[in-house]
Amino acid sequence: MNIDVKAVHFALQEDARAYLDRKITRIHNAENMIIDLLFTLTKDKDFSAEATVNFRWGVSIHVKEHDFDLNPAIDKMMDKLDAKITKEKEKVRDKGK
Repeated sequence: MNIDVKAVHFALQEDARAYLDRKITRIHNAENMIIDLLFTLTKDKDFSAEATVNFRWGVSIHVKEHDFDLNPAIDKMMDKLDAKITKEKEKVRDKGK
């Protein structure tokens, strides 16, 4: 699984990157199904956290969340991402039956 993190309009601090890495461990059960995990963190008036997941079978998932602080934006994004990954895994498992 390739993980790419980009920060736009601000420098990503080491503690923020460590926080994101801790949150990524929530989806460790899908690591063998994911090719790329791409994050874009942007600071404008507030923070925007986006993630794109590319699965082995060609499906892509994209989620985006906003918040005034970076960590809550990451939390919201990871909640959505976790739910979408779980849903996609269930679809693939159901097709295999």
